[in-house]
Amino acid sequence: GHVPDTVTYAFYFGGAVLLLAVLWTVVRTREYPPEQLASFDDASPSGAAIETEFDRDRSRKASVGWLITGVAAIAAVTWWQLDRLLYVLAGGMAAYGLALLLASMWRARNMFTSIMTDLQTMPDTMRQLAVVQFFSWFALFAMWIYTTAAVTGVHYGTTDTSSAAYNEGANWVGVLFAAYNGFAALAAILIPWMVRAVGLRMSHLINVSLGGLGLLSLMLIRDPQWLLLSMVGVGFAWASILSLPYALLSDSLPAHKMGVYMGIFNFFIVIPQLVAASVLGFLLKTFAGGQPIYALAIGGASLLLAGVLVLRVKESRSGPEAV
Repeated sequence: GHVPDTVTYAFYFGGAVLLLAVLWTVVRTREYPPEQLASFDDASPSGAAIETEFDRDRSRKASVGWLITGVAAIAAVTWWQLDRLLYVLAGGMAAYGLALLLASMWRARNMFTSIMTDLQTMPDTMRQLAVVQFFSWFALFAMWIYTTAAVTGVHYGTTDTSSAAYNEGANWVGVLFAAYNGFAALAAILIPWMVRAVGLRMSHLINVSLGGLGLLSLMLIRDPQWLLLSMVGVGFAWASILSLPYALLSDSLPAHKMGVYMGIFNFFIVIPQLVAASVLGFLLKTFAGGQPIYALAIGGASLLLAGVLVLRVKESRSGPEAV
């Protein structure tokens, strides 16, 4: 009925480490002056994006579709009294439609219209990678949200959060999560060799597929000790997701837009988090009897799909050297 002191202090400790890491980066990292950054444009790779103007008509038409879909979804959740978390997804669609509409009507150039313009005109490689990132991070959030409930329910046979078995299972999940981060550190050493051998796309396909199989294996393995083997695949996927998509993306962006587009690219980490938080609970209650293990199965399938979709991404000749 209350948060243990160990959890409270863990959050304090984590917050302090995060703050110190950010401060160290801010203080110690070299920042190029604007005139030097501008000179980098001369060295932009041939595959870098060519900027286009914001299409107001296209934006206005798209805004109507997003607004209607979002409002209809809100009405459906209200009418059928569906899971309230679905309001997050429905509201997000309506908000995006409204943002598109405002951008199409706003003639002045400002930060908002600049971001909406860059979002609409982002290069094809970035669009293709955004879909890959969406399914990759959707799987990760499914894992982070539901692994404790899945492992305690399937491998420790309890849903009683106050029982000794549940706490033993939850502690083991902590060990599993530590393990996949450890495996990711080892994978990070191997990935550059893998990229030089088979390229960026195939390396990412292999790694996220290992992660997908790792998540799916949690449905089949019954001995919790053997779940460490599942975490090997998850670790390879985790290391790959944090590196290879950015290596694939870097050669498709103009130098003076690198920071903006990298920021927009991170939208596709946040969006799947919102989708996972709002949709997964509804899917489990409606189609899986509320059993959390199926969220991990959905996550595994999502990682396998991300691996297939990365094959659509164009890879530049300088890709392997970017890792």
